[in-house]
Amino acid sequence: MNQKERFDFVLNHFRQQMPEVNTELEFSSVFQLLVAVILSAQCTDKRINQVTPELFRHYPDAASMAKAEPEDILEYVKSVSYPNSKARHLADMARALMERHGGEVPSDMNQLLDLPGVGRKTANVIQAVAFGRSAMAVDTHVYRVSHRLGLVSKNDDTPYKVEQALLKRIPEADIPKAHHWLLLHGRYVCTSRKPHCDKCELESICPKRLNGSRLQDR
Repeated sequence: MNQKERFDFVLNHFRQQMPEVNTELEFSSVFQLLVAVILSAQCTDKRINQVTPELFRHYPDAASMAKAEPEDILEYVKSVSYPNSKARHLADMARALMERHGGEVPSDMNQLLDLPGVGRKTANVIQAVAFGRSAMAVDTHVYRVSHRLGLVSKNDDTPYKVEQALLKRIPEADIPKAHHWLLLHGRYVCTSRKPHCDKCELESICPKRLNGSRLQDR
């Protein structure tokens, strides 16, 4: 199976199994999505969805959050990973939105990356989910699954390299969904420590003999 056939097989599987897919984070505005994505770094979406309702009740938009101090926000996010730094990032991000963009989340990649607490993965999620752009966000799940399924090479050893490799092979129309396809496959099937290979419908084409395609202690 060559690389094109591998991508075709994987993408056709996901198109059939998950024709409609989106983030599992809960939000009601682009600003709230941005807050949730910042909070979700190294934390589960389930935990974030438990935290954000009360946070958004007090700070539903950039204008209200910009008036808060990090310690105020910390009260609502202290159960997530790295709560102190995330609370500080959220306060600074909201103030930056008010000062630079009238409280609105920009769609431009560079303007997103200039916001406190916003890295490339977060910016790509916002572009894809909020604005429908063909952006590929690479988190730990996408990175792991892409390597295990042989979609990228061992030389693609950074999130950015994986992002670029996937963008070259995935049709533009599929890219916004492909992030979620790979992420959800990694979250529920191709898990980090003990992948559920017996439940994986991509098992037949998984390149098990390639270094890095599976956990070595399997």
